[in-house]
Amino acid sequence: MIKTVEIYTDGACSGNPGKGGWCAILLYGGKEKVLAGGEAETTNNRMEVYAAIAGLSALKEKCNVNLYSDSAYLVNAIEQHWLDNWKRNAWRTADNKPVKNQDLWQQLSELRVRHNVTFIKVKGHADNEYNNRCDKAARAEIAKIE
Repeated sequence: MIKTVEIYTDGACSGNPGKGGWCAILLYGGKEKVLAGGEAETTNNRMEVYAAIAGLSALKEKCNVNLYSDSAYLVNAIEQHWLDNWKRNAWRTADNKPVKNQDLWQQLSELRVRHNVTFIKVKGHADNEYNNRCDKAARAEIAKIE
């Protein structure tokens, strides 16, 4: 039987580009695992996508995953099939420009093949406990960067 895991993610940036942080909270069987990190020079969008990659990479076996994010960039790229189109168009956008963050999108694409992932958009900075915790942890990671 395939396990169903809930993953909440968020990314944050101080300056864009600037110092960035990310967090993923994995929930399964009444337990939770918190992953977080940061980069000295990055963008908010990179941190949002990286948080999803980190959460999915932590899974040791094929899972059904509900991945929650407040990032329209991340969720729309999947749900509106931007990622599929970018791959089909040799990593070019609809207006024939190179896809930003291609390295991360390629990693995420590989992880989507390993798992059954549903991306779910949540309202940021609202009443979602886990999204708020992810935001707080991502911002704490920024504070650690000198």
